[in-house]
Amino acid sequence: MSFKMQRVHVFHAEVEDKPGGISAKLKKLAEAGAHLEYVYSQRSAGKPGMGDLYVAPLHGTNQLAAAREAGMHEVGEPIVMRVSGDDKVGLSGRLTQTWEMAGINLHGLVMSVIGGKFVGYVTFDSVTDANKAATILAELGTA
Repeated sequence: MSFKMQRVHVFHAEVEDKPGGISAKLKKLAEAGAHLEYVYSQRSAGKPGMGDLYVAPLHGTNQLAAAREAGMHEVGEPIVMRVSGDDKVGLSGRLTQTWEMAGINLHGLVMSVIGGKFVGYVTFDSVTDANKAATILAELGTA
C-alpha cells in the first residue's frame, strides 16, 4: 500500500449564515486564479447567524491579496493534514483504530474514494498528534 500525508495551510473567514455568504468569498479567490482543493464550512456554534469557511491552498501574491480582500487569513488551528493513497477494504477503520491505540484523538475526518485511490482530510488537536499520525501512516504503508 502506498500513502502520502502532508500538512495543509488553511485560510479562514467568518461568513454570514445566509445564501451567498460563502460564494462571495470563493468568487474573489477564483477571480485571483485559486484552484482550491479543500473547502470546508460550518455554522458557528457560538455566533448565531454566522459561520466559518476554511479553504486551501492559496499561492502567490494575487491569491493572498484576494484572500485578504475577502477577509480571510491563514490559521494555525485546526491542524489539517491531507491523506491520500491506494484504497483497500477496511483501510479507514484500520487507520483510525491504529491512531486511537496510539492515543490520538481526531478533531475531524473526511475521506472519499475514486477509482481505487482515496483522499481525505484529517484535523488534529495538535502538531504532535499530526506528526505521530503521519509516522503511523508511513509504517502502515510499508507493512
